[in-house]
Amino acid sequence: MSSLIPARIIIVMGVSSSGKSTVGQSIARRLHVPFLDGDGYHPDANVEKMRAGIPLTDEDRWPWLERLALALHEAADKKGAAVGACSALRRVYRDFLTEKAGEPILFVYLEGSREVIGERMAKRKHEYMPTSLLDSQFATLEVPDPALENVLVVPVIDSVDKITQTAIKSLDHLKTFKRWQ
Repeated sequence: MSSLIPARIIIVMGVSSSGKSTVGQSIARRLHVPFLDGDGYHPDANVEKMRAGIPLTDEDRWPWLERLALALHEAADKKGAAVGACSALRRVYRDFLTEKAGEPILFVYLEGSREVIGERMAKRKHEYMPTSLLDSQFATLEVPDPALENVLVVPVIDSVDKITQTAIKSLDHLKTFKRWQ
């Protein structure tokens, strides 16, 4: 799948502290479409587990991923496209999101080393994601393969603006929107 499949839903993905929300908001602003942060779709039980430093299981993730996929689909129906932020660490999660959305999703993978992302995580305060969970995030991560998945891989060390520009360039099919700038 070396060439990207056109999609109305874009999900910025990666481990905690890779910049998903910041990059996702930037892309959404450029496209003039809604941004949905996956963190906002976690049930309270998931938030409490993470706050306690307990990694989520697949059983914890399925309802969360389904809620996010449905919300992104609904937002794309209303506004023509939508951008989300979601760790989407495993291939089965990405496939599940696509299946539940009922349409193609372009994943923008923020690729970075454990060292770089660990430094970023140490500098920020997250509501419920302790730094102790970063190792479990990397252990869970199945790096997306652009040959097999609809994914754009971008280096996390690039500036938000550069990552946004790279993503926007891959979204030519969305330029039919009147709101395109």
